[in-house]
Amino acid sequence: MSGSMANLTDATSLQQFEELLKNNSKSLTVVHFHAPWAPQCSQMNEVMAELAKEHKHTMFVKLEAEAVPEVSEKYEITSVPTFLFFKGGEKIDRLDGAHAPELTNKVQRLGSGGGGAARAGDVPKEDLNERLKRLINAAPCMLFMKGSPQEPRCGFSRQTVQILKDHNVQYSSFDILSDEEVRQGIKTYSNWPTYPQVYVNGELIGGLDIVKELVESGELENTFPKSVSLENRLKSLISKSPVMLFMKGNKEAAKCGFSRQILEIMNSTGVEYGTFDILGDEEVRQGLKTYSNWPTYPQLYVKGELIGGLDIVKELKENGELASVLKGEN
Repeated sequence: MSGSMANLTDATSLQQFEELLKNNSKSLTVVHFHAPWAPQCSQMNEVMAELAKEHKHTMFVKLEAEAVPEVSEKYEITSVPTFLFFKGGEKIDRLDGAHAPELTNKVQRLGSGGGGAARAGDVPKEDLNERLKRLINAAPCMLFMKGSPQEPRCGFSRQTVQILKDHNVQYSSFDILSDEEVRQGIKTYSNWPTYPQVYVNGELIGGLDIVKELVESGELENTFPKSVSLENRLKSLISKSPVMLFMKGNKEAAKCGFSRQILEIMNSTGVEYGTFDILGDEEVRQGLKTYSNWPTYPQLYVKGELIGGLDIVKELKENGELASVLKGEN
């Protein structure tokens, strides 16, 4: 593994795992029980790599749960990702699931003060505010709740999670029961006494009642970031105008000969059309090829249907059929 860090490593056997714990007994060790097939694990591995850069005195260990069953069974690991936290060779905390904000928070909290010498009371006040600010901004939409989306610990939290799910809202959550300091601190910070609390782009939206009001007024869609799948994004792009041209560059400046030629032909028909520059968006560029099963650009769509590339457009023009195709008459 290139560019690896001294404090980020893999444990591939029980013996190696125990060595790591013994050698790092003075500081915090974070163990990620993962599976190579699970996308949420790869995501959390990236989060760990970032944390390892920031927290040089904390040891981060990746352990493939199914490959080292002796360790997984000993600590009752039943799902991935699961994180265990060790200090002085003892397990001191656990986190189930892919919750980047909570992982970050636990590492910050448990990793401070080398051997746990610093007491919670010693932390200056502005540190807490900085931490709260960072948590609130950890994702475009943050839900502070009791429990986790998988296991909400109160009815209001459960209802909020359900509403966000029903409306395809993309969010991260933080379990306030896991952290008394955050639980009390946020009430003061945001001047809002109860939980759950929902934030969008670092701004407090409110609790369950307000979320319900947003649903009833139809405002919810505009307030929250949507999790849009690539397929839905492609569908809406293709149908953005009745005639859509996916090309390299735009109407003002084509970035390849084929795109330039197709613009000339399109302009000669006098039909209104929209363009999308695939050079500006690699995800769309690759996704559209697969979606429409058409490997090259430019690509012309009429009313959401693929017509084809430059050759087909040329042919339609020569046969005198282009104008009627563009008007969707065929």
